[in-house]
Amino acid sequence: MSDCIFCKIIAGEIPSKKLYEDDEMLVFHDIKPVAPVHFLAVPKKHINSLLELEEADAPLIGRLLHKAQEIAKQQGCEEKGGRFIINAKSDGGQTVNHLHVHFLGGRALGIRIC
Repeated sequence: MSDCIFCKIIAGEIPSKKLYEDDEMLVFHDIKPVAPVHFLAVPKKHINSLLELEEADAPLIGRLLHKAQEIAKQQGCEEKGGRFIINAKSDGGQTVNHLHVHFLGGRALGIRIC
């Protein structure tokens, strides 16, 4: 999508601090981190939201989450962990309409939901 900021980052039109890239995904540091470790894992295929995921996309999302956990470990969060977040649509706090996973770590995080 031509107006999607994540599609522009994927295309190299907007610079990012990449942590990982392959044919299916891009993982990069958030430009406004809210934790010492804050990165985004984004599929290269444009999917608006987790609520618009198709069954055929399930393997891609599984690989995306697996890569996010690998990178979280590489970033020093294996022992104490962190938070994986997928916001969905406006009521869920999604501000960029391209499915993405946030990882936050490197310190104790606030609100606990379990």
